[in-house]
Amino acid sequence: MRRALLAITGLAAGTTALVVLKGAPEDRQVARELPVGVPVGPPDRTGPATPGATPQRTAGTPRPAGQPSSTAGRTPAARRTTPGGDAGTRRTPAAGRTTAPKPTTRTVTGPVVSTEFGNVQVRITVAGTRIVDAVALELPQGGQSDLRSDRVDAAYSGTSGDVVRQQGANLDTVSQATATSDGYRRSLQAALDQAR
Repeated sequence: MRRALLAITGLAAGTTALVVLKGAPEDRQVARELPVGVPVGPPDRTGPATPGATPQRTAGTPRPAGQPSSTAGRTPAARRTTPGGDAGTRRTPAAGRTTAPKPTTRTVTGPVVSTEFGNVQVRITVAGTRIVDAVALELPQGGQSDLRSDRVDAAYSGTSGDVVRQQGANLDTVSQATATSDGYRRSLQAALDQAR
């Protein structure tokens, strides 16, 4: 009789151990049907089962044997690296980055300067304190004056002319166009004085 009692007790203990280690059959079935990364555990037995509801593992419920952790293989957020960065740092776009305001652009016209060959008038465009363009509004016309005026205009005017390069009225005199060069410089200087 004693042997039978020990055999029954041993059988009961072994069966209990198998059930605990392997988990309930419904837990294994749920684990096979769930996608990777969904927490797995015994269903909540405290309330009625909802058809189609996904069982969730609670914090105190042990994971069935043989099931991988849902966080296995992940890099902790503090150790995660970003391309081109060090471990633990994250690059974020600069919020509220401001650019320097563009300088105010204004146009200033110099006075008409009278020369022995005709009138000269210059207009400049200034961005902030920098000259960005110069234009001859009036130059002597007719005969040799056309040729002289074209030389002066080609040398001084435009966005890449001497006025923009020198950033002032201290310009070399154009050969064989002394009077026209002088008139251009005087109108330009007056425009620069107004711009300041």
